[in-house]
Amino acid sequence: MKTLLIAICWCILFVLSWPLALLVLLLWPVIWLLLLPFRLVGIAFEGVFALLRAIVLLPARLLGYRRTAVS
Repeated sequence: MKTLLIAICWCILFVLSWPLALLVLLLWPVIWLLLLPFRLVGIAFEGVFALLRAIVLLPARLLGYRRTAVS
């Protein structure tokens, strides 16, 4: 769905200003490469926080605590 929305926005931009749309099309891979390290750092931090959460909750899990679903 996100890709379809981006494609529709690009088509609208192409109709309004085709040079700008072509520039965006050419610069998109460069921008993606520049933002890739930040995405990788985010994935790493998510893993670290999941590990810390598992370590903190380990005693409760060993004692048999189960979380209940909140509706």
